[in-house]
Amino acid sequence: MEKMNIGMVGAGFMAKAHSIAYAGMPMFFWPAPAIPVKKIIADVNETLAKEAKEKFAFETYTTNWQDIVNDPNIDVVDICTPNNTHAEIAIAAAKAGKHILCEKPLSLTPSEAEDMYIAARDNKVTTMVAFNYRRTPAVQLAKKYIDEGALGDILDFRGTYLQDWSADPSSPLSWRFQKDICGSGALGDIGTHVVDMLRFLVGDFARVNARTATYIKDRPIQNAGIDSLGNVKANNTTPRKPVDVDDQCIFMIECKNGAFGSIEATRNAWGRNNYITFEIHGTKGSVYFNYERRDELQVCFADDKSDRRGFRTVYTGPNHPYGDGLWPIPALGIGYTETKIVETYDFFKAIAESGETSPNFRDGYAIELISDAILTSAHTRSWVEVPEIEEN
Repeated sequence: MEKMNIGMVGAGFMAKAHSIAYAGMPMFFWPAPAIPVKKIIADVNETLAKEAKEKFAFETYTTNWQDIVNDPNIDVVDICTPNNTHAEIAIAAAKAGKHILCEKPLSLTPSEAEDMYIAARDNKVTTMVAFNYRRTPAVQLAKKYIDEGALGDILDFRGTYLQDWSADPSSPLSWRFQKDICGSGALGDIGTHVVDMLRFLVGDFARVNARTATYIKDRPIQNAGIDSLGNVKANNTTPRKPVDVDDQCIFMIECKNGAFGSIEATRNAWGRNNYITFEIHGTKGSVYFNYERRDELQVCFADDKSDRRGFRTVYTGPNHPYGDGLWPIPALGIGYTETKIVETYDFFKAIAESGETSPNFRDGYAIELISDAILTSAHTRSWVEVPEIEEN
């Protein structure tokens, strides 16, 4: 069985999630399309890089990501760094002929995303953007129902991604609150996950009408390099710096196929942890999903008998998408790690079969165009058309 050598850039939380997925993928999906070999991990902080090498079971480490790109033995470059570094690493990796798995959002700007997409396309490498939530079996089941026509024509949808980890003003100013590093706030960090899911389920966006808000105008300067997602609080004497990204965005969408809906994303919703939801209505039925209850898909079909019509729960398991590789009975429990394992499986399967992945860098570029239209709409307070990707 073929082995694929992994070079990972970044040693934080996402590095842990990806490392577990590489170890677990062959255990869940056997025979595996390829065996991941964790060769080298990079971080600019040598202490973190050395620790990650031991903790995540890599063979060696480096403080220079270019060592990974320039290594002829590396097959896959896995980018788990802040958003402002994605483009440089990915373009260099593509030119070196490496396949690329990149965390979301793809880039800071549509221009960067276009350059990344073109570099990958022209060098014929397989790419994937890590919007892993769409690989939750219940989301895939919703897609199956839609593709089969069980919901009929899609009329409208509503999506949310609500968190509360940044609602406290004493949460430090991590890179996620600095535009030159992250590009946008709640929109890029979490809202793009829902954009990806609804593009996958419903269709491409035609135009948007958005509002954004920044509720906490400044935050304490973060001293440590690790992003703690609000788990560390600063004291009242810590110097503060301005926040220049959105805390909340909400936008209406019109799709190219005529469906319309809305998405709301905020990291300031007290009481919400990882509240990703969508509800989709069609002419023949509806589906509802809540990631915090990720084994469940709520369904209602128009041909249900009138005396029992209403949402009912389908618990995902072995008879549903990816079920043969996960757990043997419904509702046994799927977690965040399993979505990353499925993501890794699909990525390696595409490499092994010289096939297409989704979401790939073209999808990531499309989402950057959508995000840019959303921010433009919020600034102009008007409907904004989402540009088409022009192939050249």
